Amino acid sequence: MKYRKAAIQDLNQLVELRKKQLVDEGIEPNIDIDTELYDFFQSKLTDGSLIQWLVEDQNEIIACGAIIFYDFPPSFTNKTGKQGYITNMFTREDYRGQGIATKLLKILVDEAKELSVSKLWLGASKLGKPVYKKFGFQETNEWMELNI
Repeated sequence: MKYRKAAIQDLNQLVELRKKQLVDEGIEPNIDIDTELYDFFQSKLTDGSLIQWLVEDQNEIIACGAIIFYDFPPSFTNKTGKQGYITNMFTREDYRGQGIATKLLKILVDEAKELSVSKLWLGASKLGKPVYKKFGFQETNEWMELNI
């Protein structure tokens, strides 16, 4: 399997992966969001506020994960103020249980550390929650967080 960063050339695949993830989480696809997703990924990849990783098996994308970066005022618990939101975590059903999401998560966390991000958070799906807990994320009232 090949792990790589997404590029502008991957925009159409990113749109499709995001829609699959949402449907997988039980969200009804009752509106067309293709244009909005395309514009979102194009903008965020271009300005560097999103880092999206892809996993390929035999030249087919089978998993993905991303971080969206935010700047907050520095605080005593987050000196840089930089935080990252983990999103777009998706593994195709026939590839689940092989540690792919955990490896992707490690790649994302390592990348965040390199960029001086000291706090990560996410909204976990029922399916993803055990992966994040095992990795070290702690539940809060609304989010799961990992101080790194």
